Amino acid sequence: MTLYKKKKRPADMLLLGLVYFAGAFTALLLLGIIVYVAARGIGSIDWTFLSTVKSVAKGTYGILGYMVNTLYIIIITLVIATPIGIGAAVYLCEYAKPGKIVSFIEFATETLSGIPSIIFGLFGMAFFGVSCHLGFSILCGSLTLTIMILPIIIRTTQEAIKTVPESYRQGALGLGAEKWHIIRTIVIPSALPGIVTAVILAVGRIVGESAALLFTAGSSYILPKTLASVFPHILESGGTMTIGLYLEMSEGNNDNAFGIALILIILVLGINALTKLISGKLSKKQGSQE
Repeated sequence: MTLYKKKKRPADMLLLGLVYFAGAFTALLLLGIIVYVAARGIGSIDWTFLSTVKSVAKGTYGILGYMVNTLYIIIITLVIATPIGIGAAVYLCEYAKPGKIVSFIEFATETLSGIPSIIFGLFGMAFFGVSCHLGFSILCGSLTLTIMILPIIIRTTQEAIKTVPESYRQGALGLGAEKWHIIRTIVIPSALPGIVTAVILAVGRIVGESAALLFTAGSSYILPKTLASVFPHILESGGTMTIGLYLEMSEGNNDNAFGIALILIILVLGINALTKLISGKLSKKQGSQE
């Protein structure tokens, strides 16, 4: 009999039971939300729902326009935010010396992560929309979301870089490698699973955002009319799936709203699964190389 078993106390058993209860409650809560939304929304999802836009004349409803606008915003936001976030993390971990500048950057990052999204929306509307004359547009929404997801990318990438063993850097220095060469060929590849996780988590934040986009991207669900208008479409108003859900609920179209909610839940679950899959494969690949 182990020492742990000999010294079991009622208080320990109670706390252990509370821990199990907390875990089970969390899992059941998620399962309950998924089941409820699926039961309410599955009847609204069909091919027309996924492949068309809303048409009053035809009496049909579809979310294709919202899906395309969501894809626009994801791509544009990541193209802008990813290099900035990774670059900031590399600077903080590899180049910056502890001091006021580093403290200020870390303080700014933590503050950004705690600001309510509605404030980002007001700022984006005032600065990007009015001062920069972008108005209600996909680009305006993307620039606003760029500020929002930077803390996710920076902090997660920082933690990934910190996990790279210092012996890798010292060994490369001993062989005469330069600082940037070490970062480019050793540090970033070794931290790649964490960086990929940061980017995918940022995608999840983008997909689920609504308040900031309501003030910046607008609510239009119109698709680009021609191939020539695919790029200029970023300067037009474009509502995402979360905006479509909000509008349908505000109009009392609960079935359509739950249909969009179900699609969003599937996307979020897929993003989380993809995060684990990619991170696991990259970690195994690095482990086999070592």
